[in-house]
Amino acid sequence: MEAWQAANDAAAAAGVELRPLSTVEDADRLLDVMIATWGEHQLVPREMVRAFAESGNISWGAWDGDSLIGYVLGWAGVTPEDGLHTHSHMLAAIPDRRHRGIGYALKLAQKAQCLDQGIRLVRWTFDPLLSRNAHFNLTKLGASADRFLPNEYGEMTDALNRGDRSDRLMVRWDLDRGPWDLPEANLPEVLGRVGDDPDLPVPSEVRPPDGPAVVVKIPREYHELRERDRVLADAWREASGRAFAMCFDAGLIATAFTFDSAYIFSRER
Repeated sequence: MEAWQAANDAAAAAGVELRPLSTVEDADRLLDVMIATWGEHQLVPREMVRAFAESGNISWGAWDGDSLIGYVLGWAGVTPEDGLHTHSHMLAAIPDRRHRGIGYALKLAQKAQCLDQGIRLVRWTFDPLLSRNAHFNLTKLGASADRFLPNEYGEMTDALNRGDRSDRLMVRWDLDRGPWDLPEANLPEVLGRVGDDPDLPVPSEVRPPDGPAVVVKIPREYHELRERDRVLADAWREASGRAFAMCFDAGLIATAFTFDSAYIFSRER
């Protein structure tokens, strides 16, 4: 009940109500939010949303009256490494209601449902060059990222990812674990930012990780940089990919994200 109370409190603060999405009509509304987020792109069949609900993998919606504002969709998975867990595949809110706490409320609803089902681990992927997503996942939710997946989905054709390499970090959200401790400041940089223009920063040389905690910096607004200079954006994609791979190969995981758009990689506690 405590987890559901936290989810409902977060929803109230965001001006929405949490409700399960289990009917075919709910699936149609979910698809409207999906299109508003990613465009007309490889849409999840409405029958599948219904089948997910029937099999216990209920999607949750954020409602403003009769309007669906956002949703979270995932399913139970089993792997040799993690055993039983939930894979959270989609989290979205309509464009004019983003960054207002709706995604946080939806993730807390997903957490509460997992705990009700005896599931203690949630996994999902995200583009590591998106600062807002990194802050949300590592700072606000207190999750970590323990794997780098280069070009995980191959060529993607949706409005947000078209023409970009689909590199992803794999998130590990341990529902029984508290926030990670931040290490000391002035950590060695595996990847930094150089240049005088904050809107068009240049990636520094990638250096091997040295020590139990290191920093990997990224652009503050990658999508805006990509619009201004695609060659520079591609350089960041290449450099960050090398940096992430080096950190994971050295036994480090991403445990924090700073307001300076920098990942902190450290030893798993």
